[in-house]
Amino acid sequence: MAKRDAPPRWDRKMQQRLARGEAAALGELYDRFASLVHGLAHTVLGDERAADHLTRDVFAHVWEHADTYDPKQGPLRSWVAALTHRLAVQRLRATETAALVQAGHGSTEELERKVRHASVAARADYIVQSMPVPLRAALELAYFQRRDYRQTAADLGVTEDEARRRLRLGLQLLSTAHDAGAAPGAPPGYGGAV
Repeated sequence: MAKRDAPPRWDRKMQQRLARGEAAALGELYDRFASLVHGLAHTVLGDERAADHLTRDVFAHVWEHADTYDPKQGPLRSWVAALTHRLAVQRLRATETAALVQAGHGSTEELERKVRHASVAARADYIVQSMPVPLRAALELAYFQRRDYRQTAADLGVTEDEARRRLRLGLQLLSTAHDAGAAPGAPPGYGGAV
């Protein structure tokens, strides 16, 4: 049995392949994480074209700096998400600062509020995408399809108590997106100061 803190085998092998410069490894990484990267970028930047550009930038950065990922520090998914978040916030700050200067109005407080809002939204999106499927399915039924816990239980084929438990746990995880500290399960550096 593997140690609990041992990085997943796929992450270690992918890091080694990227460090060796295997183009096929970058393609696999892109296939696995492009929707995550684009989704987080879009959540922070609020613009499809900007998210497309940032997605390319993230994978270019991964290709050029694959050796900066340390599998012992956490999953590759979290590293890629944290990198995306950092680059997206940098881009948002640069874009908004330029817009404030050009317009001659606005404030740095406004900019920081916008960045904090985008960061919370990105953390929430990451938490939802990373939570176990049973929790995510319960939340999707309850909140997107407006099902109560009884209907959710029936749709999922579980007891009402189990549906309530899943909804409660899912909401607890989601509420951590607003915390000042790093959210459980969120990538390193994903919480707190941005």
